[in-house]
Amino acid sequence: MFEKIVEIGLLFDFYGKLLSSRQFQAIELYYIHDLTLTEIGEQLEISRQGAYDLVKRAESVLYKYEDTLGLVKRFEINRKKAEELNYLLYKLKNNSDIINSENKEIFEDINGIVKQLLVTQEVK
Repeated sequence: MFEKIVEIGLLFDFYGKLLSSRQFQAIELYYIHDLTLTEIGEQLEISRQGAYDLVKRAESVLYKYEDTLGLVKRFEINRKKAEELNYLLYKLKNNSDIINSENKEIFEDINGIVKQLLVTQEVK
């Protein structure tokens, strides 16, 4: 269940604004605020079954957006590649035979860019 919460959270971060306002509210109440379906139904003035259906439809829409656009998948691929690059730079930095005065500045510039990539890749 925890994996699904994280997955829906990522999808919601990327595609939440594309949902209808009711779908947005349902996902936010269920996954972000951890309300029960009964509580969601009360807030949205629908039945528990209606809340369940609304959450499931919203989830389905989020998955369809991901299938079509693939932004979360690309985000994860880029994050992993930035981490790999960061590791390779770490190995390079520890190999003093390669890092000399001529290419030290270039190394530091690349290292700074990788650090920026990793910071901007964090999901808020």
